[in-house]
Amino acid sequence: MAEKNIQRIPSESAFYREVVQLLRQARQRTYTAVQSVMVETYWQIGRRIVEQEQAGNHRADYGAELLKNLSKALTEEFGKGFSAPNLRNFRQFYLAFPDEEKCYTLCSKLSWSHLRLVMRLDDARERLYYLQESREAGWSVRELERNIRSRYYRQIAFWK
Repeated sequence: MAEKNIQRIPSESAFYREVVQLLRQARQRTYTAVQSVMVETYWQIGRRIVEQEQAGNHRADYGAELLKNLSKALTEEFGKGFSAPNLRNFRQFYLAFPDEEKCYTLCSKLSWSHLRLVMRLDDARERLYYLQESREAGWSVRELERNIRSRYYRQIAFWK
């Protein structure tokens, strides 16, 4: 009877592997949660930039100065990551995906690097395709970039 109880106790190396796996999973979940919150925040910042720049007008007249000043203030407050080009990326992100609910559903599971690649595409259907495929197939940023460069969507669309 004692032998059966001993067999149920995991070896020290198996125990170690299990604990390491738990920590890795927790780190991955944390990373994913942080990425999701940051993507949502970038979208919100992009929305506010567009609203502030345009103030109801079709096109902004003073956007470059606004972004330069915002960049300076945010960099002083939070450090790197808020250059004027990055703020333009936030604005472009909002403009590419103006529907907040749809954006959250599609974008929350992808990294900012994935989104930056997709938001540069002109065709909304193509953007949607690459977002869905990246999420469902688990494409890395490199795979996504390769598929965009090879015009994978256009090849698939041709055969449908």
